[in-house]
Amino acid sequence: MEAFQAFIDGVADPAHRERTREVLDWVGENYPGLQTRVAWNQPMFTDHGTFIVGFSTAKKHLAVAPETKAIRHFQEELKREGVDHTLMLLRFPWERPMDYGLLRRLIDFNIQDKKEVKSFWRPKEDW
Repeated sequence: MEAFQAFIDGVADPAHRERTREVLDWVGENYPGLQTRVAWNQPMFTDHGTFIVGFSTAKKHLAVAPETKAIRHFQEELKREGVDHTLMLLRFPWERPMDYGLLRRLIDFNIQDKKEVKSFWRPKEDW
């Protein structure tokens, strides 16, 4: 994904770099209508100018940030599945496979839930 190449190239660990590329490519291939951009040093996908999902890397995990409302919506599933998360992001350890089913549900939720949103972030009262 050309828009993210500099970000991907900046991931120091080759295995982490490949996983990051794989996940970003998966989103791009499965959601070709989403737009790509890098902001706040994070690759992200948007829809009609509104944020859908962003990614970042850390030493021990790939972080997925779908906004607080999506995390709250899936909170029980995240707990049940043992997905490490905060109200702002989910942490997927490098040594475990990516849960693409969960990633699909998060993205689908945001696309549907934000179809009428006109701002980049959800309004605070909608968190």
